[in-house]
Amino acid sequence: MKVIATVQDFRAARCALSRGTRVGLVPTMGALHEGHLSLVRAAKAQSDVVVVSIFVNPTQFGPNEDFAKYPRNLERDCAMLDHEKVDFVFAPSVEEMYPKGAVTFVAVEGLSDKLCGRSRRGHFRGVTTIVSKLFHVVEPDLAFFGQKDAAQVAIIKRMVKDLAMPVAVVVCPIMREADGLAMSSRNSYLDPEQRRSALVLSRSLSRVRQAFDKGQRDSAELIAAGKELFPDDAGARLDYLEIVDPDSLETLSAVNQPALVAIAAFVGSTRLIDNLVLYP
Repeated sequence: MKVIATVQDFRAARCALSRGTRVGLVPTMGALHEGHLSLVRAAKAQSDVVVVSIFVNPTQFGPNEDFAKYPRNLERDCAMLDHEKVDFVFAPSVEEMYPKGAVTFVAVEGLSDKLCGRSRRGHFRGVTTIVSKLFHVVEPDLAFFGQKDAAQVAIIKRMVKDLAMPVAVVVCPIMREADGLAMSSRNSYLDPEQRRSALVLSRSLSRVRQAFDKGQRDSAELIAAGKELFPDDAGARLDYLEIVDPDSLETLSAVNQPALVAIAAFVGSTRLIDNLVLYP
């Protein structure tokens, strides 16, 4: 496994690959866990060469968010990726990805203001900017993302379509802990009591699914069922629980088509997300 820190060095390595080599990219911010590794394994199964990027992207964090304390352990991450037999790790500095004076951003208008974009202004602009930079540098044939970040996936898919980027976006299932909590690097922030409170996200989604399985199709009723658990758990504060089209992120009044049920909540100062897709 080769660890590369500069755009110039990575492009040289990319050019050295044989023509027709199928390259898979797994973009990450490090602090790797089994969820990330599931993306790596999917990439290995579908690609000839696997590249994992590790970059904590400052432009997707708001002024009062956790950029400074976001967990970073490149040595540990690289050891995990070496064990998975990844070919390249691209781990650039902030200065490498955002040279002094850089003023260019990529934004997907409309979609970027929905779900997490509503409460995290500018977040998705930061995401699409860094992902477009990574696509430009790595030139992957395939890019692997987790379903947990469903809104991000929808926005990146739209960016790829609108800009005619020659990359296929592959979406992999959410990986969960044994108790149902969606795996996330931010779970490391939680103390034991908060960890128990965090289960309200997956339990709320389960309530929605149960109501759906019993025949309920009205979105307002399904959302109300999911929200019932929050007054009982003072350790978690709901940010949003919405039912939307998985591609456009537009609100659905009824589930008469595939529908994304997306939830975000604060557990202490930690913001967590989760989702599921309903198929009528």
